Amino acid sequence: MKPTVFIHTNHKQMLGAEVSRYSLRKRSAHADKFDVKFIAVNDFPCMLEREGQVYRRDGEMRPWLNDDLQSFTPLRFVPPQLMNYEGRAVIMDPDIFAIGDIWDLLQRDMEGKAIMCRPKSGRKGRKGAFASSVMLLDCAKLKHWTFEKNFAEMFNPVTRDYMDWVSLKLEEPTSIGALESYWNDFDNLTDETKLLHNTKRKTQPWKTGLKIDYRPADTFQLFPPRHWLRRARRALFGDYKFAGTYAEHPDPRQEAFFFELVREGLRDGEFTEAQLKHEIAQGHLRKDALALAGA
Repeated sequence: MKPTVFIHTNHKQMLGAEVSRYSLRKRSAHADKFDVKFIAVNDFPCMLEREGQVYRRDGEMRPWLNDDLQSFTPLRFVPPQLMNYEGRAVIMDPDIFAIGDIWDLLQRDMEGKAIMCRPKSGRKGRKGAFASSVMLLDCAKLKHWTFEKNFAEMFNPVTRDYMDWVSLKLEEPTSIGALESYWNDFDNLTDETKLLHNTKRKTQPWKTGLKIDYRPADTFQLFPPRHWLRRARRALFGDYKFAGTYAEHPDPRQEAFFFELVREGLRDGEFTEAQLKHEIAQGHLRKDALALAGA
């Protein structure tokens, strides 16, 4: 089986996934040596069947929503099964775009580790959390990743916490090796960046001006008070009412980079104007996207 890059996604982020796949192939001198495949929420009945049921996240029980912008994140743990627990795989979010050659990552020396990824930034990183949004996997070493069973365990309040799971706190620490930050560069575009990750949901460049359709994470902190205001707003009006709109990305170069990829993809036949118009009509792509792509 070829080394494979898996992009996990859902219907709201399919356009990002399409552009991501195009960038991986376009920016690689070895595109014939690896596959790029999507893993989508709608293909996993075990997720769809849990709609509205409560799961444990950061110690709090909250309802599972398949329609949430990032409902795909548990699918980070599917690739070893899909690879029959053999060979190399990379799993990545649909809002990550290649500048460097992903083949360099697929072929790197893992030094006996099962997983390679970068630590999370800020407070979470200091507490030992890893960013599982890009992981290089030695699938043979991850036979304990059984997705359907592990996903079901989130709905038992004492068995599995989502945040511990996606932060890799349930893994043996010695099985994880550190990736350089440029293989998962958080809203940071430099000459060293290999994979650019538009990680801040509110400023994803292809969504500027659209109504927010994601649920911000809660914490148990008393301050800042915005966490309490979010809970009150949701209780009164639902998940997205009065949540505002997506903002412009603070780095204009990252917006320009994304729409240059779209422009190139249209030229190369990777996607069509009809696809972009469909995404605009669905509210998943900003209304001026065609103009920004020069279509």
